[in-house]
Amino acid sequence: MLDITPTNSGVILSIRTQPRSSKNRIIGEYGGRLKLAVTAIAEKGKANKAIIELLADTFHVRESSIHIISGESSRDKRLMIEGLTPEDLKSLLNHQS
Repeated sequence: MLDITPTNSGVILSIRTQPRSSKNRIIGEYGGRLKLAVTAIAEKGKANKAIIELLADTFHVRESSIHIISGESSRDKRLMIEGLTPEDLKSLLNHQS
């Protein structure tokens, strides 16, 4: 089950990233985290930018609504996504499968 924490302004989501993939995509659940693959390399914030773009597109929110709150230089990150409820997030992920 995904580690999703509701807040007053949105949700906090734990993710696991895989840079240098063949395409940008959501792989699925991995140890309580949402596993993502991005084509960008983990250098100078390129992979982080690709992660934010992928999630903004998936969850139909602005890129400025997604903030990395921990793990900026790690594969394991925690993100704040403003304007979503846990139910919204789960519903949008179910439509990706």
